[in-house]
Amino acid sequence: MTPKYEIGQKVIIAPVKNQHLSPRDSDIEQYAGQGGKVIDYYWIRPNAGEVFCIYTVRMETDRIEIALHEDELAPCIE
Repeated sequence: MTPKYEIGQKVIIAPVKNQHLSPRDSDIEQYAGQGGKVIDYYWIRPNAGEVFCIYTVRMETDRIEIALHEDELAPCIE
């Protein structure tokens, strides 16, 4: 699987609409529209035939790192 975003690429946090949060998920709405930089990524395979890419993004504003699904990111157009 080829990742959609590369390490060092700037991205914008774009939460999925109608996202149903389970107790183990965190709400990323507070980061919506903010920019960050991809610092790492990895794949998970929850079931046979399914592969998801997860990205670690360092936020520009407070420098914290958060893990996000690929569909929660958008490329930053400068």
